Amino acid sequence: MNILVIKSSVFGDNGHSSSLVNDQVAAIQAQHPDAQVVVRDLSADPIPHLDGERVGAFFTAADQRTSEQQAVDDFSLALIDEVKAADRIVLGLPMYNFGIPSQLKSWIDHVARAGITFRYTENGPQGLLDNKSVTVVAARGGLYAGTENDTVTPYIKLFFGFIGITDVSFVYAEGLNMGDEAQEKALNEAREALQAG
Repeated sequence: MNILVIKSSVFGDNGHSSSLVNDQVAAIQAQHPDAQVVVRDLSADPIPHLDGERVGAFFTAADQRTSEQQAVDDFSLALIDEVKAADRIVLGLPMYNFGIPSQLKSWIDHVARAGITFRYTENGPQGLLDNKSVTVVAARGGLYAGTENDTVTPYIKLFFGFIGITDVSFVYAEGLNMGDEAQEKALNEAREALQAG
């Protein structure tokens, strides 16, 4: 089994989502000692945000790219290869100001590539990656799951579905900024849900 771990907390391993992800990966490794784990910590190793030069590199024919443009494309393809190689993805996902962390958006922008991870057909877009499962560990300061203020859950489902990954499950740790008791309860419930899953 190949596991891709994506941590997107600005606090690195000190973030609640990262801590829960670490617990989950340790549990998976206990069940599958031979599992290969690749960790992509987007706080420790940030991915550049898209700009005109990076987008231009993607759309320049390979035989016409500068060395700088080729490096941008190679970087994107390396991220995509990590996803392709994974049987299972564990994503640590805090909510910041009603959205996903900007560093995770940068990762998505380098992974969602027409002709590589999805393609357009006469019947609409078709994802090119499948046979993978994703566990999303969603940490929030307030209570958002199941409300119209949760923009994160549908966005993440849409993104993974767009590239062909439809087996996406969520475990929520909510109310983390609503007092120590609420935080402890939420983290314990999340750990129990991860163990049960």
